[in-house]
Amino acid sequence: MRTAANIESLLPELEHCIADDLEDQDLDFKQWDTQSRDKAVRTVVQMAVCMANGGGGTVVFGVADRSQGRESAILGVPPEIDINLLKKAVYDQTDPKITPVFEELAVPEGTGRLLLMQIYPGMPPYTDSAGRGTIRVGKDCQPLTGTLRRKIGVETGETDYTGEAVSPVAPSDVESQLLSATALESLRNQARKERAPEDLLRLTDVELLSTLGLIKHGKLTRAALLLAGTEAAIREHLPGHNWTFLQMTSDTEYGIREDRVSALPLSVQRIEELLVPFNPITTYQQGLFHYEYRTWPEVAVREALMNAFCHADLRIAGPVMVKLYPDRLEISNNGGFIAGITPNNILHHQPAARNPLLVEALTRLRLVNRSNLGINRMFSALLIEGKEPPQIREIGESVLVSFPKRDLNAAFRLFVAEESEHGRNLGVDELLLLQYLLQHPELDTGTASALCQRSEAEIRERLSAMESAGYIEHGGTGRGAYWCVHPDLYNRLAEDGQGEARRRIDWEAAKTRVLSILMERARRNEPGLSNKEIRQITRFDRNQARRLMQELMQENTGLQQVGERRWARYEYSNARQH
Repeated sequence: MRTAANIESLLPELEHCIADDLEDQDLDFKQWDTQSRDKAVRTVVQMAVCMANGGGGTVVFGVADRSQGRESAILGVPPEIDINLLKKAVYDQTDPKITPVFEELAVPEGTGRLLLMQIYPGMPPYTDSAGRGTIRVGKDCQPLTGTLRRKIGVETGETDYTGEAVSPVAPSDVESQLLSATALESLRNQARKERAPEDLLRLTDVELLSTLGLIKHGKLTRAALLLAGTEAAIREHLPGHNWTFLQMTSDTEYGIREDRVSALPLSVQRIEELLVPFNPITTYQQGLFHYEYRTWPEVAVREALMNAFCHADLRIAGPVMVKLYPDRLEISNNGGFIAGITPNNILHHQPAARNPLLVEALTRLRLVNRSNLGINRMFSALLIEGKEPPQIREIGESVLVSFPKRDLNAAFRLFVAEESEHGRNLGVDELLLLQYLLQHPELDTGTASALCQRSEAEIRERLSAMESAGYIEHGGTGRGAYWCVHPDLYNRLAEDGQGEARRRIDWEAAKTRVLSILMERARRNEPGLSNKEIRQITRFDRNQARRLMQELMQENTGLQQVGERRWARYEYSNARQH
């Protein structure tokens, strides 16, 4: 939600954009309907329901969301509108009851008064008293259909499929058709490697499952069977759980295929075994030590597999799919993102579990992390080796994680290790930015913000800290500010020795250099420079090069443009006359 101070700081942006551009999952702007008070109140109720179903948020009444300029956009709310009556209307016309908080914000435009409606997160789904409802998805309020109602049930844990008790349990069930001794042994071994509490692992099988909350009222839950069930038990009670491994020789042909129904720890263990022949080790020597790295770090693969199995929608028939291509590894599962998570915010979004009982048990065994560290570990494991981060996509009602096949960048790995030894641990943000700048000459704060999935204010702080550490340097000012890797660091991490050549020339220095070249060419009766040639000299983009030449032509009457558009060239005519 946004405070009144937050909203007040956003209003000046209306001079440069419309209110719709400022809206987000937790923020909406609405114009007050001055023609019909009843219609205006209905809008307030509808927005309360929409925001409550979407996790809460702030609605600002009195702003037209399609007009630019403060005077045009800020129309205000009539002074006679009583906040207490609005609060009562929302309470009376919603089910379950919603109690909003209204705040007034004084503005110089319009009626001089905006109303902020704060909707706190609750327990959806919510509807109006007639049973109608919408849900906030991004910037829009979408109808609360049956599919979305089910999704809300999943997000709130009310419909935890893995939490349902399905079969009575007895101490002898380890030897029966319900529990697998092999799966339980694998579960303990994997948990022990992650340093799970030893007193927990020493419990008997039934005691362990009971302590993890996987036995309810003397019955095994589906989560218990998913972690420790036999194939027969899983097929009967979890028909949606299975996995397929394909070693693809092309986009349409495969060499090795394996399809299985097995408990989660056995599934992860077997898939890792299948990957071993295709995940070779690279040995890197540093002094007397030899370090070994795999093409795909085991930590990253393990996190991706655990995520796929933990967050799969087990109601949907279809396997967790592992496809190994010559140039990439793909891991996918049925069930799209929930709770507002998207590929563009997954690095920092509050974690949400589709199967909360299963995830809670694995958390206690330290096989997954509920602090949203798993995705960061996946990114970090690849980035510290100088490799590209995983690509995460939502395709319909499924999620796909793709790991590009890349070689170890030994120089970058050594740099990260040395920085760590000196107490400078590089986080995912710093690693993402450095890897980007090694591939691109520069980036602006907008690009950095999208890359790290942070606000521009947050990313400026990180860029500033990285500059202080000597990793990067910046040029330009205001909206034209840009960042590039420090030449010394670039030369250390790259092999082309282009650290200095990649730097953009300072604006005034660029003008001096371009003018000098044009004058020299004119003296030799050579043709002038095209926009492309100017970009190569200055490392500016097309628009910056054009603006540079416009300034030069204003300052030098002898400089002129010959031709138009792609055929345009710039020449210094006076020099030819001397």
